[in-house]
Amino acid sequence: MDSRRRSASVATAWAESQVILPTGRRDSIRNLLLSLRPREWTKNLLVFAGLLFGQRLLEPDAVGNAVAAFVTFCALSGAMYIVNDVMDRDADRRHPIKCRRPIASGALSVSLALGVAAGLGALALVASAAIGWRFVAVAAGYVTLITLYSQRLKHIVIIDVLTIATGFVLRAMGGAVAVHVEISHWLIVCTILLALFLALAKRRHELTLLSDGAFTHRKILNEYSANLLDQMISVVTASTLLSYMFYTISPETEQRFGTPWLWVTIPFPLYGIFRYLYLVHRRDGGGSPADLLLSDGPLIVCVALWASTVALLIYAPRS
Repeated sequence: MDSRRRSASVATAWAESQVILPTGRRDSIRNLLLSLRPREWTKNLLVFAGLLFGQRLLEPDAVGNAVAAFVTFCALSGAMYIVNDVMDRDADRRHPIKCRRPIASGALSVSLALGVAAGLGALALVASAAIGWRFVAVAAGYVTLITLYSQRLKHIVIIDVLTIATGFVLRAMGGAVAVHVEISHWLIVCTILLALFLALAKRRHELTLLSDGAFTHRKILNEYSANLLDQMISVVTASTLLSYMFYTISPETEQRFGTPWLWVTIPFPLYGIFRYLYLVHRRDGGGSPADLLLSDGPLIVCVALWASTVALLIYAPRS
């Protein structure tokens, strides 16, 4: 009961901080920006994985392409968030947090939102042609996948979280093709497992936050239970950590980077995942991975130390 009370108070405080009432053009712009969910754009940092692990971090042209890919996916994901909010507006009105979103609350008109989403998405796809046709194909695949998710796939048990995870993989693949490096099978495996971990944790948060009202908000939640999700999370957690461990100690990795020491980064994902599970189970977190990444100090430090240690090991001069 205390956990539910704490969840409700957190949800109420967050919702009150997000509500914006329509009073003019300036507020319409603010509501549009909120609907683009810039806080969620941290997910698009995955596009830099190819730059880092493809050993092109010190090449200005590659960095420029990676930044362009990041901006493109920010625009596309923002447009897709608007489309999703339009389709979910009726269900969102029955959610203690999502009911305050601009589209669900009526602060932003559906026609204006869809017009901006279509224009932004089209502009991003056209501009992405400067990066290369392979990147355009990945970006278009991402838009198609998320559109299908918003329309149908989110309502199919297990397929819903697999689709979310595939969206993360497409981000990583887009970053790799943007800087013209090979799409490693390790990149795909580690990304999809980590993304599944986050997606399942989010489903668990929704289920526990809404409790008996979960089904009225999102019908697919009726197909899950906290126990089932905990079992899935346990499987994915172990798989994610083992995959990363095997990656760091594999002869292929040692040969590619010229160092046998990448295994020293293993404690960072161990701590990061365990910290995330702690926040999910003891602090009622997990509803938004981006919010946790931006607000939890230990997680921020962990990710920063991991990235800097990996970069140091990969790019340190060899004697």
